[in-house]
Amino acid sequence: MLYAATHTTSHAFERPVSQCLTELRLTPRSLPSQRLRETVIDVDPAPNVLRRRKDYFGNEVTTVEVFAPHDRFQVKASSLVEVQAVKLQPLSTVSWEETRDMLACCPDAVSLKALEFVFDSPLVSAGEELADFARPTFSSGRPMVDALQEFSRRIHSEFRYVPKTVTKDLPLLEVLRNRQGACRDFAHVMIGSLRSLHLAARYVSGYLRVPTSERGVEAYHAWVSVFVPGSGWLDFDPTNGTIPADGHVTLAWGRDYGDVAPVKGIITGGGEQAIEVEITVRPIEDGETEPGRSWPDRGWRLSA
Repeated sequence: MLYAATHTTSHAFERPVSQCLTELRLTPRSLPSQRLRETVIDVDPAPNVLRRRKDYFGNEVTTVEVFAPHDRFQVKASSLVEVQAVKLQPLSTVSWEETRDMLACCPDAVSLKALEFVFDSPLVSAGEELADFARPTFSSGRPMVDALQEFSRRIHSEFRYVPKTVTKDLPLLEVLRNRQGACRDFAHVMIGSLRSLHLAARYVSGYLRVPTSERGVEAYHAWVSVFVPGSGWLDFDPTNGTIPADGHVTLAWGRDYGDVAPVKGIITGGGEQAIEVEITVRPIEDGETEPGRSWPDRGWRLSA
């Protein structure tokens, strides 16, 4: 499936900002199941410095620096990305306890690299309450993948989706106890629960374009990737209780949301600010990408 994704973030400041430094994680990753054709980054006002790099997790980061006074700041990222559904068969039948033990002893380089996602991160800490939440699903000897699928469905069915909470940094245990939140919160609950069982899980950000019966249609979305020996990293969407397919566009991954925030930075001055975010993700035909038609012809361009 070929998608045109547009992500626009607009800031309006109470007073002029004298300078700002912003990091953008708005370029989709290139993966075996995902091919990035092009990303266009458009910044207003025009930046004094605009450069790109890869962060520790391999995410594409665009750094924007503006030194002239301004009372508004807008970033528009337009991406053309092709996504294919991942075939999950055949899958490893290793049990979750075997997975835990393998991570603990790190028999190979792949397991060693995955091990860092077992430990606490700034927004997701392991704990007994989270472990207790997961234990009914992770029974003795149960295959890891089977348990993960059920656990994702449990979060979907037991938690109430409240999209407005996405703008708040809710404490993890508060989300667990209240059984409500947004996709960011559900991903954090699943990650924290798995880490509490000494399993490796990471946070994935991206876009979602699925049938309207799903939560978070055509939106900035979050899900979870879990390390399974013999199968590698497998994705699960606890917000919808599904396995991500060709309706999920992957932007970035890290330990938690703090590692993958799409737009973050520091400013000097400005006072209060109002933020608006607009996202569109639509399937397109190849012909629509011809110059002069529906595809942006200006801005900073990264050709995949």
